[in-house]
Amino acid sequence: MIPSLGRGSEDFDTLLPELARGGLRLILPEPRGIHDCSTLDETDTLHDMAADIARIIEVESAAPAVLVGHAAGNWVARVLAHDRPDLTCAVALVAAIVTNTVPKEVSASISASFDMTLSDHERLGHLQRVYFAPGNDASVWLQGWWPDVSAAQRRAARQTPDKDWIRVADMHPTLYVAAAEDVISPPPDLDALCNTIGPKAQNTVIANAGHALLPEQPLAVAQSLLSWITNLPPVAASA
Repeated sequence: MIPSLGRGSEDFDTLLPELARGGLRLILPEPRGIHDCSTLDETDTLHDMAADIARIIEVESAAPAVLVGHAAGNWVARVLAHDRPDLTCAVALVAAIVTNTVPKEVSASISASFDMTLSDHERLGHLQRVYFAPGNDASVWLQGWWPDVSAAQRRAARQTPDKDWIRVADMHPTLYVAAAEDVISPPPDLDALCNTIGPKAQNTVIANAGHALLPEQPLAVAQSLLSWITNLPPVAASA
């Protein structure tokens, strides 16, 4: 389970009880630069970030694995699935940008989320505007932001010119878990999704949620993942 831009694996904590009850083995790697983890090198790309996850899967003897990438974590999930199909049985993209371009004003609020010189009140306004559905409590995301990690991950993405990994659903069963009120990545329809990432794509839409999604509707997200994983084709399901 791979977290979003500049955020840690604890974002998945609210999903874990339901997923564990469903019998899944869960691995939550901490991105480089968080807590005591070493940082990304200046020359690292998304392929290097994916290689970190690959090593963990190998050490844990967890292949083939279902890769779950939340928001920007979908980059790493897709690159890993492309680079190491032997370690991958399926991919889930949760509130991921795959068919749209982020508007400038939305991008500005994303950047402001990492600006710790702003007051909590200012940051809360940005969080509510771009990450949470109206009426949902954005204050749960005031903490947990790692600006240096975000900058390093964005640099790695810029330094990844190849795009073969984008069409992950050409090779692997892929579920897109969309948030109905996501202003960063509005839910794509299935035709647009398949045209962009490949014919093995499926989608589901979670109501009353924005781009944060995990803290907003953890049970619905966990149940969507469980239902899909348990109905994967026999070869994938054998993982």
